[in-house]
Amino acid sequence: MQTYRIARTDLEVSRIAYGCMHLSRAWNDEDITAAEISGAANAINAAVESGITLFDHADIYARGKSERLFGEVLRQTPGLRDRIVLQSKCGIRFAGDPDPDSPGRYDFSREHLLRSVEGSLRRLGTGHLDLLLLHRPDPLGEPEEVAGAFDELQRSGKVRYFGVSNHSAAQIALLQKYVRQPLVANQIEMSLLHHHPISDGVLVNVPGGDSSRAAGLLDFCRDHEILVQAWGPLASGKFSAPLEDMAEPMRSAATLVQSIAREHDVSVEAILAAWLLRHPAGIQPVVGTTDPARLKAACAADGLQLTREQWYALLTAMRGQAVP
Repeated sequence: MQTYRIARTDLEVSRIAYGCMHLSRAWNDEDITAAEISGAANAINAAVESGITLFDHADIYARGKSERLFGEVLRQTPGLRDRIVLQSKCGIRFAGDPDPDSPGRYDFSREHLLRSVEGSLRRLGTGHLDLLLLHRPDPLGEPEEVAGAFDELQRSGKVRYFGVSNHSAAQIALLQKYVRQPLVANQIEMSLLHHHPISDGVLVNVPGGDSSRAAGLLDFCRDHEILVQAWGPLASGKFSAPLEDMAEPMRSAATLVQSIAREHDVSVEAILAAWLLRHPAGIQPVVGTTDPARLKAACAADGLQLTREQWYALLTAMRGQAVP
């Protein structure tokens, strides 16, 4: 698989990443099972065999079970840790933590960030994370406090590089004003279905155009050499559903996706990933399926380049209208 060099780091990563959230689907406090370990190993091995080198986690996924499963696979696979890039996210806290009446919330306090990283390292069974992302913006977060946590994590060797997730351009700029380390990645939801970070750019100066906070985010990341990671790039399988169950414009977009997939003799998943890879921002789809066959099918996108006409036809079909 082709690779990206993450700017301002020494990390060379696969163009497609693997999202580990669904390694466990049991969001409870029960222990992991042998069946879960076997399933996780199958998914991780399929990713490695497909050329994937970046594996994405978060401390909250399945209440830590997904990281524990990955750590067990690492323990059973000598040498694997040295061949991959490990990334995790933190900053989200569950309702009921630590008290029964505590609400679900975000927490960028120094204490929580340090504690979260310690937990991820313990569950993964590794001495360091290659990348740590702040999961979602914390309105009460103090940039100076985040900066202090980043300094401590880097100084101790527990985190090499830092980034964010689901952050706007303004939020990244504010945080970067205070932290010494470059913010090298931003992971946001993006797919042909959730195309707004891309399509909002064509609505600039259009009467009645209602662009979202995502407008300009890709340009900002490109200008500041921030790798854009796309979570949900396959739209949770929605493009593979029966066409008769879809409403417009989804039906037209799915019909076109399936037609282009047949033309190239690849899967629907490959076309969806290729649509993101075609963008010049160097977007990295984070594919999270635990089905090895579906994962390998999606990775075929690495060898496929859609034409400009195909790319715009897909965008037009999904928008339900031509570009202005």
